[in-house]
Parts: sequence; structure tokens; C-alpha cells
Amino acid sequence: MGSGFPVEYGRTQFHEVAEPFLSMLRRCSTPGSVRHRLHEEVSREQYFQFKDPVDAEGGPLRAVRDAARVLRGMLNKRSEQRAGFSIAQVLMDTMRSVDRPDLSPAFWADLTHLFLALTGRVEVAPWIPGKPTPGLQGRDAAIERSGRLDLLWEHVQDRMQRFPDGLSRESRDRRLGRERHVAAALGGTPEDFEDWRWQVAHVLKDPTSLARVVPLSDPEREAIASLTLHRLPFGVTPYYASLMDDEVDAGRDRALRAQVIPPGDYVRDMVESRDQRQCAFDFMLERDTSPVDLVTRRYPAIAILKPYNTCPQICVYCQRNWEIDQAMDPAALASPDSIDNALAWIRDHPSVREVLVTGGDPLALNDAPLMDILQRVAAIPHVDMIRIGTRTPVTLPMRITPELASRLGALREPGRRDVCVVTHVQHPYEVTPRMVTAVERLRLQGITVLNQLVFTLHVSRRFEAASLRMLLRRIGIEPYYTFLPKGKEELAAYRVPLARLVQEQAEEARLLPGSRRTDEAVYNVPGLGKNYLRAYQHRDLLAILPDGSRVYDFHPWEAGIAPTESYVGRDVPLLDYLQRIAALGEDPGDYESLWYYY
Repeated sequence: MGSGFPVEYGRTQFHEVAEPFLSMLRRCSTPGSVRHRLHEEVSREQYFQFKDPVDAEGGPLRAVRDAARVLRGMLNKRSEQRAGFSIAQVLMDTMRSVDRPDLSPAFWADLTHLFLALTGRVEVAPWIPGKPTPGLQGRDAAIERSGRLDLLWEHVQDRMQRFPDGLSRESRDRRLGRERHVAAALGGTPEDFEDWRWQVAHVLKDPTSLARVVPLSDPEREAIASLTLHRLPFGVTPYYASLMDDEVDAGRDRALRAQVIPPGDYVRDMVESRDQRQCAFDFMLERDTSPVDLVTRRYPAIAILKPYNTCPQICVYCQRNWEIDQAMDPAALASPDSIDNALAWIRDHPSVREVLVTGGDPLALNDAPLMDILQRVAAIPHVDMIRIGTRTPVTLPMRITPELASRLGALREPGRRDVCVVTHVQHPYEVTPRMVTAVERLRLQGITVLNQLVFTLHVSRRFEAASLRMLLRRIGIEPYYTFLPKGKEELAAYRVPLARLVQEQAEEARLLPGSRRTDEAVYNVPGLGKNYLRAYQHRDLLAILPDGSRVYDFHPWEAGIAPTESYVGRDVPLLDYLQRIAALGEDPGDYESLWYYY
């Protein structure tokens, strides 16, 4: 792998890379003529690079192909109109030495790498040095390949071992001491700690109570204090607090803290929009996809039912941070009339075959009201799958009692109706023996457990997500989706470039056995739902904006079925991401192929 990136990017460096193209454009007098001429030159360069493929290596050729496709796409008039920015104008200004102070180093960095890729000057160090011996065949070739695969997996193992999980003896011993401390600080006993009702009754909702059991930095304390002052949702279960370390500088629990303790920018955005949260933070436009209260519908055969609007623990980047008022809000259960109307709507729409019961977290309800709702869903003749969205296996695993698991399992009717649980395990350090027990109780009832990962900054290091997938399958959870964080402005500190998730899927997840990499990388399009990210056919790169943000045109799932508008989304600058990952102790050179994923 590589070793870092240039400290400075700018017009000068871009000129050095793109001068041959700029020289050809000097006679162009309008952006339109630049577009036309450069389109021709890009195709000519691609043809030149591919004219002798026998001697060329696959990596650079793929980079040439992809860069040519992307640059041609950015040069068309539609892309400029959709993005509101013209790369052709930038190139014309550049060759005429027009000052463009609006163009940031992140912009020049991405454009420079685009032209490096176009000309085949991509140098990404392989993870295995050297090349296979030429001419080998049969058993000799197989033995050599097997040896190289052993070396490759050693590299993978070395990377994965950087991320401790909660199942190791060291972690279990550490957490046992933390549990005793948390229970005692909250006036409880070890037996109380095992009781999910005690846990719910002692959710930590302010900086003072959390600081009694978790060492907090000044910024963490200030962020929580501001949230509680302005009556914005915050809450951590005692169990989850016990997963946080006393040794803050060790960094093992960084992802866990980020789950519940927001950065200052998030708090400021939430406070400023406190009185209009639905308009400001309803990124998925649930207000436009809710045909009746408590129901959201984006797909033909599935509907979302949200009867309970709170959780034992609040995730900072919750999709519904605009709906939840406080952790374990006593008024969170919808009224009987609202639930009746929602269920009646589902009964009246036989095309709905699957119901996702979520919220909030429905498993935070007591058994009686929870099972009343689920049994009424199960009684709808055309519903043949009940999916339960819950994070309790992670935040409150003692909630999955043998009795609850049995009652959930009783909703299954093989051949007629199935039940699955979709949870959200975010990091290997969250996985504990208690979670293993909770998952196994569900699986023994025939209930499939799936995981949805949100690919934030704090889980985006090399092989961090891959390590989680390997661990999840060992404990009986199947990877389901990996979400690129939505373009919600209050979540800027968590967002990761689309290119990093595509890189992770192509270079890290791809090395795992098939059963460990069964998840699908997706981006949620407002009002429409999940947009696949694996294939470039699902999106177009329209432009690189002055701040270095890439602008994508996402083609929704409906596009091949019914008339629908595409969605234009603004991404995170790649250079900014590399600088943030460097601040976490990573070598940006380990991510150098990032520039060549689009």
C-alpha cells in the first residue's frame, strides 16, 4: 500500500498532469467548444491506452475506462444543468489563467486524479508483492496461487485484528468490571443489571447521569448538556454505557461513543431547527409517503408500521431524529384509534405482503401491547412476512427473554407466514456474549436475524466493516444492507464518500467468503427508497463542485418500471475524508485507490 498523499493540491499540480489536454483546448472560445473537443480527446486517449492491451496491466486500464466514462458524462450539457456547475468552464478558465478562488484544494485533488486515471498513470501498490510465475499450469499453478492467497489472507487478518470485539477474554473481563461499576453507581445490583425493565427505568438522559458511569470529555459533556437543555432526544442504556471504556484514549469504543454522543455541529443544527424538525430533517420525505398516520410506503409489496415512537437509546444519526422527542417517552405509543386505522389501511391493500414494524423501537414495549400489535398484523390474510426493526439486541439484549422469543416465534407459520428481526450492529466492539445469547434465542425459534450497517466515518477504516461481517455470521446474524449515510446536513461529521463504500465493497468485502458478504450497498433516495451502489449503471457522476464534493444523479429503482425523476445528491469531498481518516491514525496512502471509484 502507499504512504500518504500530497499536502497541497492546486491549479499548478493539475496543469502538470493535464497540460497535453489543455494545450489542445487553447483554440476553444466557448464552454460548448471545450465540451465538444475534450469529449473527442477523451475518447482518443481511451483508444490509445487500449490499443495494446497485451502488455498493459488490468488496474490502470480499468482506471482509464472508468475515468473516460466519467469525464465524458460530466462534459454533457445535461450534467452541467443538473449539477449547476460546469467543468468545461473551469477548464477554459484554467487555460486562460483566469483566477478561480472558489476552487478548493479538494476540487483540484479530485480533478487531478481524474486526469491521472485517464492517462493510465495510476499507481496503486498491490497488497501482495510480485507477480505469479509466468507459464505455470495445472497443479504447479494451483499451488502457487494457493500460496499467494495465503499471503493475501494474512494481510486481511492483520488488518482485522486492529479492531477488538466484545467476545475476547480481555473485553469480557473489562466489561464485567464496568457492569458492576454502572450498576452500583445507579443504585442497582448485578441482578438488577440483568433485568431489562431496570435498564429501561435507568436510561441515562443527561450529562450528569452519564458522567457518573462513563468518563466524558469536555466537548462530549457540552454536547449532551446542550441537547438536554433544548429538550432534544438523548438517551443511553446502562448496559450500553458499560460497553464504553474507562481508558478513553485507547480508542476502542470510539464508534460506540459516536453512536450516542453527537458532535457540536449536529447539536447546533438540531437546536436551530428545533421548531421545524420535520421539514428540516425528514430526509426520506416520510411526510410524502405516508398514506395514513403510522404507515410509510415506498415499495409495492411492503409497508412500514410505526406504532411506538421512542427507543431505550437514541442513535445520533437516526433516520427519524425529527420524530422522537425523548428516550422512553411515556406518550410514545400511538393511540388505539391511530393503530386501528393503520391496520385497517394495511388490510385494505392486499398488495402489501410484508410489514416492517419499527418506530422507534417496538421491542421497548412490554410484551402485552407488543404482541397485541404483532398478532393483529399476523391476522391480516395477505401479510406473509413480519419484519421487526429493533436495536435491542445491541443496546438492551436482556430484553430478548426466552418468553419474548417464544412468543415471536409463535407468529411464524411455516409455508404461510415468516418472521424476521432486522437489527443494527455497528461495530465489532458492540458484540458481546449477551448479544450472542439474545440472537440465539431468536434463531432457536426459527427467526432469521439480519443486520443493517450504516457506513459512517467511525466504521470506515480498512477492513473494519469486513471484520464486523465475519463476526456477525459467527454469532448467527446475516449481513443485509450497508447504507451510505444520507445527505442530512446535521450528519456531516459522520458522512463518508460514496467512493469509499464502493472501494470497501470491491476490495475488502469481496475477499470474504460469500456467506459473509451477503449485504447490499445502498443509498436511500428521498421518497423512493434504496438505490443500489454496486454498479455504476445506477448513478451518473455529474460534476465535481468547487469544494470538492462530487454530485451524483441517482437512478431510482422505479426507473425501469414506471416514469420517475432521478435524484441529484451531493457527496463528501474525498480529500476531506482522507484528512479526517488521517486524524484517526490511518495512513491515507492505504486508501489511494479511492480516487478511482466513481
